[in-house]
Amino acid sequence: MSETMQFNRYYRYAELTTFLQSWAQEYPNLCKLETLGKSYEGRDIWVLTLTNFATGPAAEKPALWVDGNIHATEVSGSTAALHLAYTLLSGYGNDARITYALDSRAFYIVPRLNPDGAEWALADIPKYVRSSTRPWPRQDRLDGLHQEDVDGDGRILQMRIKDENGRWKLHPTDPRLMIPREPDEPPGGPFYRLLPEGQIQNYDGVLINFAPNPQGLDLNRQFPIFWEPKESGAGNYPGSEPETQAAMRWITDHANITGSISYHTFSGVYLRPPTKGPDDTLPTQDLQTYKRLGKKAEAYTGYKAVSVFHDFKYDPKEYIKGTFDDWMYEHQGVYAWTCEIWSIQNQAGIKEYKYIEWFQEHPLADDETIMKWNDDVLAGKGWIDWYEFDHPQLGKVELGGWDLFNTWRNPPLKLLEQEVSRLSDFAIYQCLVSPRLEWHNIEIKPLNGSYWVRAVVHNTGWLPTNVSQKALEMKTTRELEIDLVLPTDAILITGKPKTMLGQLTGRDKQGSAPIWGGDATSDRAKVEWVIAAAPGTQVQIVAQHPRAGTIRQTITLTP
Repeated sequence: MSETMQFNRYYRYAELTTFLQSWAQEYPNLCKLETLGKSYEGRDIWVLTLTNFATGPAAEKPALWVDGNIHATEVSGSTAALHLAYTLLSGYGNDARITYALDSRAFYIVPRLNPDGAEWALADIPKYVRSSTRPWPRQDRLDGLHQEDVDGDGRILQMRIKDENGRWKLHPTDPRLMIPREPDEPPGGPFYRLLPEGQIQNYDGVLINFAPNPQGLDLNRQFPIFWEPKESGAGNYPGSEPETQAAMRWITDHANITGSISYHTFSGVYLRPPTKGPDDTLPTQDLQTYKRLGKKAEAYTGYKAVSVFHDFKYDPKEYIKGTFDDWMYEHQGVYAWTCEIWSIQNQAGIKEYKYIEWFQEHPLADDETIMKWNDDVLAGKGWIDWYEFDHPQLGKVELGGWDLFNTWRNPPLKLLEQEVSRLSDFAIYQCLVSPRLEWHNIEIKPLNGSYWVRAVVHNTGWLPTNVSQKALEMKTTRELEIDLVLPTDAILITGKPKTMLGQLTGRDKQGSAPIWGGDATSDRAKVEWVIAAAPGTQVQIVAQHPRAGTIRQTITLTP
Protein backbone atom coordinates (compact mmCIF):
# COMPACT_ATOMS: atom_id res chain seq x y z
CA MET A 1 0.00 0.00 0.00
CA SER A 2 1.27 3.45 -0.91
CA GLU A 3 0.51 4.86 2.55
CA THR A 4 0.01 2.59 5.51
CA MET A 5 -2.93 3.25 7.79
CA GLN A 6 -2.04 3.41 11.46
CA PHE A 7 -4.32 1.67 13.94
CA ASN A 8 -3.06 3.48 17.03
CA ARG A 9 -5.03 6.65 16.32
CA TYR A 10 -8.43 7.84 15.11
CA TYR A 11 -8.96 9.57 11.77
CA ARG A 12 -11.07 12.64 11.18
CA TYR A 13 -13.43 12.58 8.23
CA ALA A 14 -11.11 14.27 5.71
CA GLU A 15 -8.21 11.91 6.46
CA LEU A 16 -10.47 8.88 6.41
CA THR A 17 -11.86 9.94 3.03
CA THR A 18 -8.36 10.34 1.61
CA PHE A 19 -7.41 6.83 2.68
CA LEU A 20 -10.54 5.29 1.20
CA GLN A 21 -10.06 7.12 -2.09
CA SER A 22 -6.41 6.07 -2.27
CA TRP A 23 -7.33 2.42 -1.68
CA ALA A 24 -9.88 2.55 -4.50
CA GLN A 25 -7.26 4.06 -6.83
CA GLU A 26 -4.48 1.65 -5.82
CA TYR A 27 -6.61 -1.50 -5.95
CA PRO A 28 -9.17 -0.95 -8.72
CA ASN A 29 -9.39 -4.72 -9.27
CA LEU A 30 -10.36 -5.27 -5.61
CA CYS A 31 -11.91 -2.08 -4.29
CA LYS A 32 -14.67 0.31 -5.28
CA LEU A 33 -15.67 3.39 -3.28
CA GLU A 34 -19.23 4.71 -3.37
CA THR A 35 -21.48 6.80 -1.19
CA LEU A 36 -24.57 5.47 0.56
CA GLY A 37 -25.92 9.00 0.64
CA LYS A 38 -25.40 12.20 2.62
CA SER A 39 -25.41 12.64 6.37
CA TYR A 40 -27.45 15.30 8.16
CA GLU A 41 -24.56 17.77 7.82
CA GLY A 42 -23.96 16.83 4.17
CA ARG A 43 -21.03 14.43 4.41
CA ASP A 44 -20.81 11.39 2.14
CA ILE A 45 -21.38 8.12 3.98
CA TRP A 46 -18.72 5.99 2.34
CA VAL A 47 -19.11 2.32 1.50
CA LEU A 48 -16.23 0.17 0.23
CA THR A 49 -17.09 -2.75 -2.01
CA LEU A 50 -14.30 -5.32 -1.80
CA THR A 51 -14.11 -8.32 -4.12
CA ASN A 52 -11.99 -9.60 -6.98
CA PHE A 53 -13.86 -8.00 -9.87
CA ALA A 54 -12.03 -10.26 -12.31
CA THR A 55 -14.03 -13.23 -10.97
CA GLY A 56 -17.35 -11.44 -11.35
CA PRO A 57 -19.21 -8.39 -10.10
CA ALA A 58 -19.87 -8.04 -6.40
CA ALA A 59 -23.65 -8.13 -6.93
CA GLU A 60 -23.35 -11.68 -8.28
CA LYS A 61 -21.54 -13.02 -5.21
CA PRO A 62 -22.67 -13.63 -1.63
CA ALA A 63 -21.74 -10.62 0.50
CA LEU A 64 -21.22 -9.52 4.09
CA TRP A 65 -22.28 -6.08 5.34
CA VAL A 66 -19.98 -4.47 7.95
CA ASP A 67 -20.51 -1.05 9.53
CA GLY A 68 -19.02 0.97 12.35
CA ASN A 69 -19.50 4.12 14.38
CA ILE A 70 -23.29 4.57 14.21
CA HIS A 71 -22.87 6.02 17.71
CA ALA A 72 -20.82 9.19 17.78
CA THR A 73 -18.23 8.44 20.47
CA GLU A 74 -17.75 4.77 19.51
CA VAL A 75 -14.94 5.64 17.11
CA SER A 76 -13.05 2.37 17.56
CA GLY A 77 -15.91 0.85 15.56
CA SER A 78 -14.55 2.77 12.57
CA THR A 79 -11.09 1.45 13.31
CA ALA A 80 -12.34 -2.14 13.35
CA ALA A 81 -14.08 -1.71 9.99
CA LEU A 82 -11.00 -0.06 8.49
CA HIS A 83 -8.80 -2.83 9.84
CA LEU A 84 -10.95 -5.41 8.07
CA ALA A 85 -10.69 -3.54 4.77
CA TYR A 86 -6.92 -3.12 5.19
CA THR A 87 -6.54 -6.82 6.05
CA LEU A 88 -8.43 -7.88 2.93
CA LEU A 89 -6.59 -5.56 0.55
CA SER A 90 -3.12 -6.24 1.90
CA GLY A 91 -3.75 -9.97 2.24
CA TYR A 92 -5.06 -10.67 -1.25
CA GLY A 93 -2.53 -12.83 -3.10
CA ASN A 94 -0.52 -13.33 0.09
CA ASP A 95 -3.04 -15.16 2.26
CA ALA A 96 -4.91 -18.13 0.78
CA ARG A 97 -8.03 -17.66 2.89
CA ILE A 98 -8.33 -13.96 2.09
CA THR A 99 -7.67 -14.61 -1.59
CA TYR A 100 -10.42 -17.23 -1.67
CA ALA A 101 -12.78 -14.90 0.17
CA LEU A 102 -12.34 -12.05 -2.32
CA ASP A 103 -12.43 -14.39 -5.32
CA SER A 104 -15.72 -15.95 -4.27
CA ARG A 105 -17.47 -13.38 -2.04
CA ALA A 106 -17.91 -9.65 -1.55
CA PHE A 107 -17.70 -7.30 1.43
CA TYR A 108 -19.65 -4.06 1.81
CA ILE A 109 -17.82 -2.06 4.48
CA VAL A 110 -19.12 1.24 5.88
CA PRO A 111 -16.36 2.49 8.21
CA ARG A 112 -18.37 5.42 9.59
CA LEU A 113 -22.13 5.25 9.32
CA ASN A 114 -22.47 8.46 11.36
CA PRO A 115 -19.70 10.80 10.15
CA ASP A 116 -21.21 13.92 11.74
CA GLY A 117 -21.29 12.57 15.28
CA ALA A 118 -17.75 11.21 15.00
CA GLU A 119 -16.47 14.61 13.84
CA TRP A 120 -17.92 16.18 16.97
CA ALA A 121 -16.36 13.51 19.18
CA LEU A 122 -12.91 13.83 17.55
CA ALA A 123 -12.81 17.64 17.43
CA ASP A 124 -10.09 19.52 19.32
CA ILE A 125 -12.82 20.77 21.64
CA PRO A 126 -15.07 17.72 21.58
CA LYS A 127 -18.83 17.51 21.91
CA TYR A 128 -20.29 14.16 22.88
CA VAL A 129 -23.69 13.17 21.53
CA ARG A 130 -25.33 9.77 21.26
CA SER A 131 -25.61 9.65 17.47
CA SER A 132 -26.80 12.29 15.03
CA THR A 133 -25.95 15.97 15.38
CA ARG A 134 -29.47 16.98 14.30
CA PRO A 135 -31.39 18.71 17.11
CA TRP A 136 -34.25 16.47 18.22
CA PRO A 137 -36.88 16.46 19.63
CA ARG A 138 -36.43 20.20 20.21
CA GLN A 139 -34.50 22.86 18.35
CA ASP A 140 -33.57 24.82 21.50
CA ARG A 141 -31.47 24.03 24.57
CA LEU A 142 -33.33 23.63 27.83
CA ASP A 143 -32.05 24.90 31.17
CA GLY A 144 -29.75 22.71 33.22
CA LEU A 145 -26.32 21.08 33.05
CA HIS A 146 -25.00 20.50 29.54
CA GLN A 147 -22.02 18.16 29.23
CA GLU A 148 -19.07 19.88 27.54
CA ASP A 149 -15.36 20.60 27.77
CA VAL A 150 -15.43 23.67 30.01
CA ASP A 151 -11.67 24.14 30.40
CA GLY A 152 -10.84 23.54 26.72
CA ASP A 153 -8.28 20.78 27.28
CA GLY A 154 -9.83 18.42 24.70
CA ARG A 155 -11.38 16.12 27.33
CA ILE A 156 -14.78 15.85 28.93
CA LEU A 157 -14.16 14.58 32.46
CA GLN A 158 -16.07 14.74 35.73
CA MET A 159 -16.56 17.54 38.23
CA ARG A 160 -16.56 16.95 41.96
CA ILE A 161 -17.85 19.39 44.54
CA LYS A 162 -17.73 19.07 48.30
CA ASP A 163 -21.28 18.63 49.57
CA GLU A 164 -22.32 17.50 53.06
CA ASN A 165 -25.20 15.56 51.48
CA GLY A 166 -23.13 14.14 48.65
CA ARG A 167 -23.37 10.48 47.64
CA TRP A 168 -19.63 9.93 47.29
CA LYS A 169 -16.55 9.82 49.46
CA LEU A 170 -12.84 9.19 49.02
CA HIS A 171 -11.53 5.64 48.81
CA PRO A 172 -9.88 4.79 52.15
CA THR A 173 -6.47 3.97 50.62
CA ASP A 174 -6.55 5.48 47.13
CA PRO A 175 -7.86 9.08 47.22
CA ARG A 176 -8.14 9.15 43.44
CA LEU A 177 -11.16 6.86 43.57
CA MET A 178 -14.62 7.90 44.64
CA ILE A 179 -16.77 5.24 46.30
CA PRO A 180 -20.43 5.31 47.35
CA ARG A 181 -21.30 6.58 50.80
CA GLU A 182 -22.89 3.90 52.97
CA PRO A 183 -26.67 4.20 53.39
CA ASP A 184 -26.38 4.54 57.20
CA GLU A 185 -23.24 6.67 57.22
CA PRO A 186 -23.59 9.69 59.56
CA PRO A 187 -22.73 13.27 58.60
CA GLY A 188 -19.14 14.34 58.76
CA GLY A 189 -17.55 13.29 55.54
CA PRO A 190 -16.03 14.83 53.64
CA PHE A 191 -18.64 13.91 51.03
CA TYR A 192 -18.83 14.92 47.40
CA ARG A 193 -21.31 15.44 44.61
CA LEU A 194 -20.13 14.14 41.21
CA LEU A 195 -21.28 15.75 37.96
CA PRO A 196 -20.30 15.48 34.30
CA GLU A 197 -18.00 18.25 33.18
CA GLY A 198 -20.14 20.97 31.68
CA GLN A 199 -21.91 24.28 32.09
CA ILE A 200 -25.31 25.04 33.62
CA GLN A 201 -27.71 27.12 31.57
CA ASN A 202 -29.62 29.63 33.73
CA TYR A 203 -28.18 28.38 37.02
CA ASP A 204 -30.06 29.74 40.03
CA GLY A 205 -27.25 29.05 42.48
CA VAL A 206 -29.07 26.13 44.11
CA LEU A 207 -30.55 23.53 41.78
CA ILE A 208 -28.53 21.49 39.30
CA ASN A 209 -30.65 19.50 36.88
CA PHE A 210 -29.36 17.55 33.92
CA ALA A 211 -30.63 19.13 30.74
CA PRO A 212 -31.67 16.73 27.99
CA ASN A 213 -29.12 16.61 25.21
CA PRO A 214 -30.38 18.78 22.35
CA GLN A 215 -29.14 16.08 19.98
CA GLY A 216 -31.34 13.32 21.35
CA LEU A 217 -31.49 10.93 18.40
CA ASP A 218 -30.18 7.37 18.60
CA LEU A 219 -29.69 6.09 15.06
CA ASN A 220 -29.69 2.51 16.35
CA ARG A 221 -33.30 2.92 17.47
CA GLN A 222 -34.39 4.04 14.02
CA PHE A 223 -34.97 0.77 12.18
CA PRO A 224 -38.49 -0.51 11.43
CA ILE A 225 -38.44 -3.48 13.77
CA PHE A 226 -40.48 -3.26 16.99
CA TRP A 227 -40.15 0.54 16.52
CA GLU A 228 -41.99 2.70 19.06
CA PRO A 229 -41.93 6.48 19.40
CA LYS A 230 -41.47 6.19 23.17
CA GLU A 231 -38.08 4.49 22.73
CA SER A 232 -35.31 6.91 23.67
CA GLY A 233 -33.88 8.47 20.50
CA ALA A 234 -36.32 6.74 18.15
CA GLY A 235 -36.99 9.81 16.00
CA ASN A 236 -40.25 10.79 14.37
CA TYR A 237 -40.67 7.54 12.42
CA PRO A 238 -38.50 4.59 11.34
CA GLY A 239 -35.78 5.73 8.96
CA SER A 240 -36.55 9.42 9.44
CA GLU A 241 -32.83 10.20 9.48
CA PRO A 242 -30.68 10.28 6.33
CA GLU A 243 -28.06 7.91 7.76
CA THR A 244 -30.53 5.12 8.53
CA GLN A 245 -32.41 5.74 5.28
CA ALA A 246 -29.19 5.34 3.32
CA ALA A 247 -28.23 2.10 5.05
CA MET A 248 -31.66 0.51 4.60
CA ARG A 249 -31.87 1.55 0.95
CA TRP A 250 -28.44 0.09 0.16
CA ILE A 251 -29.12 -3.17 1.95
CA THR A 252 -32.51 -3.75 0.37
CA ASP A 253 -31.03 -2.90 -3.03
CA HIS A 254 -28.32 -5.55 -2.52
CA ALA A 255 -30.12 -8.86 -2.18
CA ASN A 256 -26.79 -10.73 -2.09
CA ILE A 257 -26.12 -9.70 1.53
CA THR A 258 -26.07 -12.86 3.65
CA GLY A 259 -24.96 -11.53 7.04
CA SER A 260 -23.87 -8.44 8.93
CA ILE A 261 -21.58 -7.23 11.69
CA SER A 262 -21.95 -3.81 13.30
CA TYR A 263 -19.04 -2.51 15.38
CA HIS A 264 -19.99 -0.64 18.55
CA THR A 265 -18.42 -0.14 21.97
CA PHE A 266 -18.14 -1.30 24.73
CA SER A 267 -18.36 -4.60 26.68
CA GLY A 268 -16.23 -7.08 24.75
CA VAL A 269 -19.16 -9.15 23.50
CA TYR A 270 -20.99 -10.25 20.35
CA LEU A 271 -24.72 -9.60 20.68
CA ARG A 272 -27.32 -11.45 18.66
CA PRO A 273 -31.09 -11.46 18.39
CA PRO A 274 -33.61 -12.00 19.75
CA THR A 275 -34.09 -8.73 21.57
CA LYS A 276 -37.83 -8.97 22.15
CA GLY A 277 -38.17 -12.52 23.43
CA PRO A 278 -36.31 -15.56 24.72
CA ASP A 279 -34.25 -17.88 22.56
CA ASP A 280 -37.07 -20.34 22.07
CA THR A 281 -38.95 -17.75 20.00
CA LEU A 282 -36.41 -18.26 17.20
CA PRO A 283 -36.81 -21.04 14.64
CA THR A 284 -34.91 -24.00 16.09
CA GLN A 285 -32.48 -24.27 13.19
CA ASP A 286 -31.73 -20.54 13.26
CA LEU A 287 -30.98 -20.65 16.98
CA GLN A 288 -28.64 -23.61 16.51
CA THR A 289 -26.86 -21.82 13.67
CA TYR A 290 -26.54 -18.61 15.69
CA LYS A 291 -25.01 -20.58 18.55
CA ARG A 292 -22.53 -22.33 16.27
CA LEU A 293 -21.50 -19.02 14.74
CA GLY A 294 -21.21 -17.56 18.24
CA LYS A 295 -18.78 -20.28 19.29
CA LYS A 296 -16.58 -19.32 16.35
CA ALA A 297 -16.78 -15.67 17.33
CA GLU A 298 -15.58 -16.59 20.81
CA ALA A 299 -12.77 -18.77 19.42
CA TYR A 300 -11.51 -16.06 17.06
CA THR A 301 -11.89 -13.02 19.31
CA GLY A 302 -12.17 -14.10 22.93
CA TYR A 303 -15.46 -12.20 23.13
CA LYS A 304 -18.48 -14.12 24.36
CA ALA A 305 -21.50 -14.36 22.07
CA VAL A 306 -24.78 -13.80 23.90
CA SER A 307 -28.48 -13.13 23.37
CA VAL A 308 -29.56 -9.53 23.85
CA PHE A 309 -32.80 -10.61 25.54
CA HIS A 310 -31.11 -12.92 28.02
CA ASP A 311 -27.84 -11.11 28.71
CA PHE A 312 -27.87 -7.45 27.65
CA LYS A 313 -30.97 -5.69 28.91
CA TYR A 314 -30.88 -2.17 30.27
CA ASP A 315 -34.18 -2.80 32.03
CA PRO A 316 -35.26 -6.38 32.86
CA LYS A 317 -38.87 -5.49 32.07
CA GLU A 318 -38.21 -3.77 28.77
CA TYR A 319 -36.52 -4.63 25.50
CA ILE A 320 -34.61 -2.41 23.09
CA LYS A 321 -36.60 -1.40 20.01
CA GLY A 322 -35.66 -0.38 16.49
CA THR A 323 -32.13 -1.84 16.38
CA PHE A 324 -30.17 -2.66 13.26
CA ASP A 325 -29.29 -6.28 14.07
CA ASP A 326 -32.93 -7.10 14.85
CA TRP A 327 -34.00 -5.54 11.55
CA MET A 328 -31.37 -7.51 9.63
CA TYR A 329 -32.43 -10.81 11.16
CA GLU A 330 -36.18 -10.35 11.65
CA HIS A 331 -36.90 -8.58 8.36
CA GLN A 332 -34.00 -9.48 6.06
CA GLY A 333 -33.50 -12.99 7.39
CA VAL A 334 -29.70 -12.89 7.71
CA TYR A 335 -27.52 -13.62 10.73
CA ALA A 336 -26.61 -10.24 12.21
CA TRP A 337 -24.24 -9.39 15.05
CA THR A 338 -23.53 -6.30 17.09
CA CYS A 339 -19.94 -6.46 18.26
CA GLU A 340 -19.34 -4.36 21.37
CA ILE A 341 -15.59 -3.72 21.22
CA TRP A 342 -13.44 -3.54 24.35
CA SER A 343 -13.95 -4.25 28.02
CA ILE A 344 -11.77 -2.55 30.59
CA GLN A 345 -13.05 -5.05 33.16
CA ASN A 346 -11.80 -7.99 31.08
CA GLN A 347 -8.48 -6.25 30.50
CA ALA A 348 -8.06 -5.85 34.25
CA GLY A 349 -8.82 -9.54 34.82
CA ILE A 350 -12.48 -9.26 35.87
CA LYS A 351 -14.00 -12.03 33.76
CA GLU A 352 -17.30 -13.17 35.22
CA TYR A 353 -19.50 -10.12 35.45
CA LYS A 354 -22.84 -9.01 34.04
CA TYR A 355 -22.44 -6.49 31.25
CA ILE A 356 -25.16 -4.05 32.30
CA GLU A 357 -25.72 -4.93 35.97
CA TRP A 358 -22.06 -4.31 36.83
CA PHE A 359 -22.55 -0.56 36.39
CA GLN A 360 -25.43 -0.61 38.84
CA GLU A 361 -23.56 -2.48 41.55
CA HIS A 362 -20.20 -4.23 41.82
CA PRO A 363 -17.58 -5.01 44.48
CA LEU A 364 -15.25 -2.24 45.60
CA ALA A 365 -12.39 -4.62 44.80
CA ASP A 366 -13.25 -4.31 41.10
CA ASP A 367 -12.52 -0.57 41.15
CA GLU A 368 -9.21 -1.24 42.84
CA THR A 369 -8.36 -3.92 40.29
CA ILE A 370 -9.13 -1.61 37.37
CA MET A 371 -7.08 1.20 38.89
CA LYS A 372 -4.13 -1.15 39.37
CA TRP A 373 -4.42 -2.17 35.72
CA ASN A 374 -4.40 1.50 34.77
CA ASP A 375 -1.25 2.06 36.82
CA ASP A 376 0.54 -1.03 35.53
CA VAL A 377 -0.49 -1.04 31.86
CA LEU A 378 -1.22 2.61 31.11
CA ALA A 379 1.31 4.11 33.53
CA GLY A 380 -1.64 5.77 35.27
CA LYS A 381 -2.59 7.83 32.18
CA GLY A 382 -6.16 6.56 31.97
CA TRP A 383 -6.96 8.48 35.15
CA ILE A 384 -6.77 12.26 35.42
CA ASP A 385 -5.87 13.40 38.92
CA TRP A 386 -8.31 15.87 40.39
CA TYR A 387 -7.33 19.51 39.80
CA GLU A 388 -8.96 22.79 40.73
CA PHE A 389 -10.90 24.79 38.20
CA ASP A 390 -12.79 28.06 38.51
CA HIS A 391 -16.14 27.09 37.04
CA PRO A 392 -18.16 29.94 35.47
CA GLN A 393 -21.31 29.03 37.43
CA LEU A 394 -20.18 26.86 40.34
CA GLY A 395 -16.99 28.64 41.37
CA LYS A 396 -14.21 26.40 42.69
CA VAL A 397 -14.64 22.79 41.59
CA GLU A 398 -12.28 19.92 40.83
CA LEU A 399 -12.03 18.31 37.41
CA GLY A 400 -10.67 14.81 36.87
CA GLY A 401 -11.56 11.15 36.98
CA TRP A 402 -11.37 8.58 34.22
CA ASP A 403 -10.53 9.67 30.71
CA LEU A 404 -13.72 7.85 29.74
CA PHE A 405 -13.45 8.35 25.98
CA ASN A 406 -10.01 6.72 25.82
CA THR A 407 -10.24 4.08 28.54
CA TRP A 408 -13.86 2.95 28.90
CA ARG A 409 -15.72 3.98 25.74
CA ASN A 410 -12.81 3.06 23.45
CA PRO A 411 -9.54 1.18 23.96
CA PRO A 412 -6.52 3.27 24.92
CA LEU A 413 -4.64 4.14 21.74
CA LYS A 414 -1.67 1.95 22.65
CA LEU A 415 -4.01 -1.07 22.77
CA LEU A 416 -6.31 -0.14 19.90
CA GLU A 417 -4.71 -2.20 17.13
CA GLN A 418 -4.35 -5.24 19.38
CA GLU A 419 -8.04 -5.04 20.22
CA VAL A 420 -9.51 -4.57 16.72
CA SER A 421 -7.12 -6.90 14.88
CA ARG A 422 -8.67 -9.97 16.50
CA LEU A 423 -12.06 -9.10 15.01
CA SER A 424 -11.22 -9.29 11.31
CA ASP A 425 -10.79 -13.06 11.19
CA PHE A 426 -14.33 -13.67 12.42
CA ALA A 427 -15.72 -11.20 9.87
CA ILE A 428 -14.03 -13.16 7.10
CA TYR A 429 -15.38 -16.39 8.58
CA GLN A 430 -18.90 -14.93 8.73
CA CYS A 431 -18.65 -14.08 5.05
CA LEU A 432 -17.27 -17.48 4.05
CA VAL A 433 -20.09 -19.47 5.67
CA SER A 434 -22.51 -17.95 3.16
CA PRO A 435 -24.17 -20.09 0.49
CA ARG A 436 -22.35 -20.31 -2.82
CA LEU A 437 -23.75 -21.52 -6.12
CA GLU A 438 -21.42 -23.55 -8.36
CA TRP A 439 -21.75 -25.92 -11.29
CA HIS A 440 -21.69 -29.57 -10.34
CA ASN A 441 -21.60 -30.70 -13.96
CA ILE A 442 -23.13 -30.09 -17.40
CA GLU A 443 -23.72 -32.95 -19.84
CA ILE A 444 -24.55 -32.85 -23.57
CA LYS A 445 -25.67 -35.84 -25.69
CA PRO A 446 -26.87 -36.03 -29.31
CA LEU A 447 -30.46 -37.29 -29.54
CA ASN A 448 -32.09 -38.06 -32.93
CA GLY A 449 -30.98 -34.85 -34.64
CA SER A 450 -31.32 -32.78 -31.49
CA TYR A 451 -29.41 -32.46 -28.20
CA TRP A 452 -30.13 -33.53 -24.66
CA VAL A 453 -28.61 -31.18 -22.10
CA ARG A 454 -28.50 -31.57 -18.32
CA ALA A 455 -27.19 -28.94 -15.95
CA VAL A 456 -26.58 -29.70 -12.28
CA VAL A 457 -25.83 -26.97 -9.77
CA HIS A 458 -24.98 -27.28 -6.11
CA ASN A 459 -24.57 -25.10 -3.06
CA THR A 460 -20.99 -25.41 -1.82
CA GLY A 461 -21.51 -23.01 1.07
CA TRP A 462 -22.19 -23.90 4.68
CA LEU A 463 -25.49 -22.05 4.94
CA PRO A 464 -28.54 -22.91 2.80
CA THR A 465 -29.33 -20.62 -0.11
CA ASN A 466 -32.12 -18.98 1.88
CA VAL A 467 -29.58 -18.42 4.74
CA SER A 468 -32.17 -18.69 7.53
CA GLN A 469 -35.61 -20.07 8.27
CA LYS A 470 -36.62 -16.53 9.14
CA ALA A 471 -35.95 -15.50 5.53
CA LEU A 472 -38.43 -18.10 4.31
CA GLU A 473 -40.95 -17.05 6.93
CA MET A 474 -40.67 -13.38 5.94
CA LYS A 475 -40.38 -14.14 2.19
CA THR A 476 -37.32 -11.94 1.88
CA THR A 477 -35.42 -14.04 -0.65
CA ARG A 478 -36.30 -15.62 -3.94
CA GLU A 479 -35.64 -19.19 -5.00
CA LEU A 480 -32.99 -20.63 -7.30
CA GLU A 481 -33.59 -19.98 -11.00
CA ILE A 482 -31.93 -21.55 -14.04
CA ASP A 483 -32.35 -19.86 -17.42
CA LEU A 484 -31.57 -21.32 -20.83
CA VAL A 485 -30.68 -18.69 -23.43
CA LEU A 486 -31.00 -19.93 -27.02
CA PRO A 487 -30.13 -18.28 -30.33
CA THR A 488 -33.08 -17.49 -32.59
CA ASP A 489 -32.47 -20.47 -34.88
CA ALA A 490 -32.61 -23.05 -32.04
CA ILE A 491 -35.84 -24.65 -30.84
CA LEU A 492 -36.57 -25.85 -27.31
CA ILE A 493 -38.39 -29.16 -27.60
CA THR A 494 -38.69 -30.12 -23.93
CA GLY A 495 -37.97 -28.18 -20.76
CA LYS A 496 -38.52 -24.52 -19.96
CA PRO A 497 -36.48 -21.40 -20.67
CA LYS A 498 -36.74 -20.58 -16.95
CA THR A 499 -36.92 -23.25 -14.26
CA MET A 500 -37.61 -22.45 -10.61
CA LEU A 501 -35.88 -24.84 -8.21
CA GLY A 502 -36.62 -23.67 -4.68
CA GLN A 503 -33.82 -23.60 -2.12
CA LEU A 504 -30.69 -25.71 -1.72
CA THR A 505 -29.50 -26.87 1.67
CA GLY A 506 -26.05 -26.22 3.05
CA ARG A 507 -23.90 -28.13 5.50
CA ASP A 508 -25.16 -26.26 8.56
CA LYS A 509 -27.48 -29.08 9.64
CA GLN A 510 -24.73 -31.67 9.74
CA GLY A 511 -24.09 -33.03 13.20
CA SER A 512 -20.68 -33.69 14.66
CA ALA A 513 -21.27 -37.44 15.00
CA PRO A 514 -21.18 -39.29 11.63
CA ILE A 515 -22.89 -42.39 13.04
CA TRP A 516 -26.44 -41.08 12.54
CA GLY A 517 -28.29 -40.49 9.30
CA GLY A 518 -26.61 -39.64 6.02
CA ASP A 519 -26.07 -36.88 3.52
CA ALA A 520 -28.88 -36.56 1.01
CA THR A 521 -28.20 -34.49 -2.11
CA SER A 522 -30.61 -31.69 -1.20
CA ASP A 523 -27.73 -29.30 -1.86
CA ARG A 524 -28.06 -30.08 -5.60
CA ALA A 525 -30.60 -29.32 -8.31
CA LYS A 526 -30.80 -30.38 -11.94
CA VAL A 527 -32.53 -29.23 -15.12
CA GLU A 528 -32.85 -31.12 -18.41
CA TRP A 529 -33.67 -29.84 -21.88
CA VAL A 530 -33.95 -31.20 -25.41
CA ILE A 531 -32.84 -28.63 -27.99
CA ALA A 532 -33.13 -28.75 -31.77
CA ALA A 533 -30.23 -26.85 -33.24
CA ALA A 534 -27.47 -27.08 -35.82
CA PRO A 535 -24.17 -28.64 -34.70
CA GLY A 536 -21.84 -26.02 -33.27
CA THR A 537 -24.69 -23.89 -31.90
CA GLN A 538 -23.79 -22.11 -28.67
CA VAL A 539 -26.31 -21.76 -25.86
CA GLN A 540 -25.94 -20.13 -22.46
CA ILE A 541 -27.08 -21.51 -19.12
CA VAL A 542 -27.46 -19.06 -16.23
CA ALA A 543 -28.10 -20.15 -12.64
CA GLN A 544 -28.86 -17.45 -10.11
CA HIS A 545 -29.92 -17.08 -6.53
CA PRO A 546 -29.92 -13.65 -4.88
CA ARG A 547 -27.93 -14.88 -1.87
CA ALA A 548 -25.84 -17.64 -3.40
CA GLY A 549 -24.63 -15.83 -6.50
CA THR A 550 -24.95 -15.96 -10.26
CA ILE A 551 -23.01 -18.40 -12.47
CA ARG A 552 -22.97 -18.68 -16.26
CA GLN A 553 -21.83 -21.33 -18.66
CA THR A 554 -21.75 -21.19 -22.46
CA ILE A 555 -21.87 -24.63 -24.10
CA THR A 556 -21.44 -25.76 -27.68
CA LEU A 557 -23.82 -28.37 -29.06
CA THR A 558 -21.61 -30.92 -30.82
CA PRO A 559 -22.35 -34.45 -32.07
